[in-house]
Amino acid sequence: MDLTVDGKGVFAGTGGRPLEKDRPLVVLLHGAGMDHTVWVLQARFLSHHGFSVLAIDTPGHGRSKGSPLATIEAMADWVAAAIVASGFERAALVGHSMGAAVALTAAARAPEKVERIALLGASLTMHVHPGLLASARDGTTLAPDLMTSWGLGRSAQIGGHPTPGLWLTEAARRLIQKGVGPGLAADLQACTDWKGGEEAASKVRCQALVFAGAEDRMVPAKATKEMAAAIAGAGIVTIPGSGHMMMLEAPDATVDALHGFLSGKG
Repeated sequence: MDLTVDGKGVFAGTGGRPLEKDRPLVVLLHGAGMDHTVWVLQARFLSHHGFSVLAIDTPGHGRSKGSPLATIEAMADWVAAAIVASGFERAALVGHSMGAAVALTAAARAPEKVERIALLGASLTMHVHPGLLASARDGTTLAPDLMTSWGLGRSAQIGGHPTPGLWLTEAARRLIQKGVGPGLAADLQACTDWKGGEEAASKVRCQALVFAGAEDRMVPAKATKEMAAAIAGAGIVTIPGSGHMMMLEAPDATVDALHGFLSGKG
């Protein structure tokens, strides 16, 4: 689906169904250097089980036009504008990693537009090592190699994915490699510059659920628990055997928990 936000073209996957105004809207927000394709399985399931879905490419990513946004706050304001551009007044936001920071910040800055939030691989701070930033800027293979190695749990790195024939390690590496350069560098810089996690969490008044990967090495259990504790009334769910990229590593467990939460059943 094509939208126009702030005068620029934006692409979003809808899970194979058109948006329907009588269904609640769910906006899926990707992580640093990625695009809407990380949500393909969740988008399809949710769109066929009661929701309108936008798995959105943020500016300068995937098929969306424009330059990558420089701050998490700018991304949050852009998401609020994208909800309006889609013809809806409110939406549930589901964000992964950087997208979780964006969803959290949007809920704090535009509470009238955010119904509930689900945060996957979320932390109140997102400092990025200077070497990783330099690799992203220079276009070397170190950034996608490190992000793939750190971002996937052990089982995902050796096979065993529910999709026959899918080598998740290489699929994730190639996706991140596409974003190496201005897009990934801008995202990682925005993450490391973000200092508003605790303040944003304290302002959230909608329902929230924090997802933790049991084998997440990028956002360890301590950080996930701190995020959940900082949001009033937030729940927390742990995805067994999964690393940071849980929507890819454990798509069924992730979508089951998401559907329950978004439907008000969990």
